[in-house]
Amino acid sequence: VQLVESGGGLVQPGGSLRISCAASGFTFSSSPMSWARQAPGKGLEWVSSIFPDGSTHYADSVQGRFTISRDNVKNMVYLQMNSLKPDDTAVYYCAKAGYVRPGTALRGQGTQVTVSL
Repeated sequence: VQLVESGGGLVQPGGSLRISCAASGFTFSSSPMSWARQAPGKGLEWVSSIFPDGSTHYADSVQGRFTISRDNVKNMVYLQMNSLKPDDTAVYYCAKAGYVRPGTALRGQGTQVTVSL
């Protein structure tokens, strides 16, 4: 299993950003995928999940602002983040899972998202 996150950066409050995760080494189309994040000095927080049937779930903190999607041809999962807030600042990780529990050791290097003026 290999997961490579990309697309992070610095964005102003209220702005948008799309981060990506390239997956390989497993049957992507039949795997649930999730995004989780870790803010400075805080624990790992589950953000969103997408399942093989296309169903999605979101944490209350991002519901209505973030959209998860997947491309089963390119083996990619995306997180479109709108109306970003400073509290969204974190390293974002993708995971081959339907949910990410706090404390889970994730494989990827993550991508840094910083929301600041």
